[in-house]
Amino acid sequence: MTTRILPAVGEPDAARSITTLLSQLPDAEPAPPVGDSTSLLDMLARLAAESLDELPEVVLVHERIGPVPALELIREVALRFPAVGVILVTVDAGPLLYSAAMDSGARGLVALPLSYEELAQRVQAAAGWSVGVRRHLGHSGDVFTGPGGTVVTVSGAKGGVGTTVIAVQLALAARASGRTAALADLDLQAGDVASYLDVQFRRSIVDLAGIQDISPRVLQDALFAHQTGIGLLLAPGEGERGEEVNDRAVRQIVSALRSRHEVVVVDCGTQMNGANAAAIEMADTTLLVTTPDVVAVRAAKRMVRMWDRLQIRKAEETVIVVNRHNRGTEIQPPLIEKITGTRVSRIVVPANFKELQPVVDAGRMQDLEPKSTVKQAVWALAGELGLLRPAAGDPKHGKVRGDRGVVAVRRARSR
Repeated sequence: MTTRILPAVGEPDAARSITTLLSQLPDAEPAPPVGDSTSLLDMLARLAAESLDELPEVVLVHERIGPVPALELIREVALRFPAVGVILVTVDAGPLLYSAAMDSGARGLVALPLSYEELAQRVQAAAGWSVGVRRHLGHSGDVFTGPGGTVVTVSGAKGGVGTTVIAVQLALAARASGRTAALADLDLQAGDVASYLDVQFRRSIVDLAGIQDISPRVLQDALFAHQTGIGLLLAPGEGERGEEVNDRAVRQIVSALRSRHEVVVVDCGTQMNGANAAAIEMADTTLLVTTPDVVAVRAAKRMVRMWDRLQIRKAEETVIVVNRHNRGTEIQPPLIEKITGTRVSRIVVPANFKELQPVVDAGRMQDLEPKSTVKQAVWALAGELGLLRPAAGDPKHGKVRGDRGVVAVRRARSR
């Protein structure tokens, strides 16, 4: 049997030596190394979306991979792609690191400098484990696309562009279609999800920040069960406590939410920090909300460039959502797409604050009228993003596009 091996190595010299030694292993088929954690997760997600058979049996993670630390990356791969055997390549092969790697989900540890015998033994063991897991779970293409559901982050190009309104309505749309949904507020200093949904709850995301392993019970205690059926993970009431939530905590929290919900919507606000950067990096889909005016579009372009420089998210992987759109404005979606270098959603949200004002002032965003043009647009956007449960007989498994998303939600609500 041929063993497919994907190395994740950031250092060119280490990548060459690892690739050379892998090519000498019997029945090994090493892929070209990927240079960072984002590229690794993106590649595995693309392969998993095609077929289980496309996933490699073994992934090698070098200790100096970035920007996500090696152990955190191993944890993420193990959670999202449980039938892939992960091996840590490190200089420190001591018992403490070995224990930490196993706790993160690694199937083995190889010490540097590499020896042929040790590498062959670890790869063979991880590959055998991977094959056994796949055989045990069967060959359904749905099994290995990663546990849990889709993570969508919603960020604002600048303040006041409607980020939270869109995040809340996306979560409501997913839940109304029959999917389990969670909404996390990562606007840590000025989060308004609680205000938009009239929620008072003493727990927040800060309560999960210092926990090493988030069990289902711990997660459930931190979530507010909203009357709509959405699980809410709120921002802290005291904005200064947001500093307690770091990137490592966010990775664990998002992974825990993903494993328990089919759709996870994360409101990242407009201010960038390590916490929401980690969420954006982990997301399956990243939305950047802008309004069709010069200042907001410039801010969107600035944000996209910053994400690219920091290796958080590539421009072509970002979806721009145009809010408060009207046909008379000079700046139209095709121009925004050209300026930012991103993909602009074909669903635009119309400018109609008159519809929103009563429910915003009352903190009852869930009561927005079904005939509202704003609600219809955002729920159609949820359909375009594949967040809605498909209608009966829909051949597209888990993907609903355009206006059919609204139809699916209406059917779900009528049942």
